[in-house]
Amino acid sequence: MKSVVLLDYGSGNLHSAERALVRAGAQVEVTADPEAALAADGLVVPGVGAFAACMAGLLAVRGDRIIGQRLAGGRPVLGICVGMQILFDRGVEFGVETEGCGEWPGTVAHLDAPVLPHMGWNTVKAPAESVLFAGLDADTRFYFVHSYAAQQWELPDNEHLAPAKLTWAEHGVPFLAAVENGPLSATQFHPEKSGDAGAHLLRNWIGSI
Repeated sequence: MKSVVLLDYGSGNLHSAERALVRAGAQVEVTADPEAALAADGLVVPGVGAFAACMAGLLAVRGDRIIGQRLAGGRPVLGICVGMQILFDRGVEFGVETEGCGEWPGTVAHLDAPVLPHMGWNTVKAPAESVLFAGLDADTRFYFVHSYAAQQWELPDNEHLAPAKLTWAEHGVPFLAAVENGPLSATQFHPEKSGDAGAHLLRNWIGSI
């Protein structure tokens, strides 16, 4: 059984995420302890609410360093919702720019859509070689709750590394629904709220770590 730490930094629906990960076959510990977070087979970074508040909470427990150290050693990390957004360089909300973890270049910005938040079920367009979405039909729906997203992928290709696998969705404009980039993966939707489809995705991730 793979060990997973669900990073507790004051943001995110920890109980539903913990239950979903356990159901998906992981041994889960909810903690901000750096040693536990670094030692686990996988680290999940949740996030609900505002980008700035999530970053403040993450910095308070040195979560940015934990993420960076894990990735430097090729150790898997999965970000969920705002836990995906804070992996980018910056977020802009209400005209205020907040520095993110900087694992990926780019800005998380307001969606240009007639109805916000984007709340409910939506399909995604995953690449054929995706690990997260392996075994899921193209019309599978996932549960989203957000008004902001990364709408461009700005990381240049590197001849020494495999290109990132990008999954897109649309709500008013196209946005990144998921990214698989070496040991770092993330979803804008909530797999823990996405029923059987989300459970399947979490099992895929756990099986890959």
